[in-house]
Amino acid sequence: INHGIKKGMGKSIEEEALAVKAGYWHLFRYNPALIAEGKNPFTLDSKDPTEEYKDFIMNEVRYSSLKRSFPEKADALFDQSAVEAKERLEHLKRLVALYAPEE
Repeated sequence: INHGIKKGMGKSIEEEALAVKAGYWHLFRYNPALIAEGKNPFTLDSKDPTEEYKDFIMNEVRYSSLKRSFPEKADALFDQSAVEAKERLEHLKRLVALYAPEE
């Protein structure tokens, strides 16, 4: 219940797309069979975020209720979470380069 989406669970697919656009969630694939073909087995499908991270998380009940109960603490945690989301994306970008086949 606390993980609910304010728009309703019927909008969960839209919410998943927003999660990727906001940098909350990243899409990637790893296919070791591509190594034999000389291709990079690690693919990052996510692009750099185009939406605001905090705007996205405030659409979920668990985060908006935290903000109502503990506004200052929530702001600090949300800021930290946004920084960590950017760090995860940078890490995934480094993995793309790491797995790239040598030329």
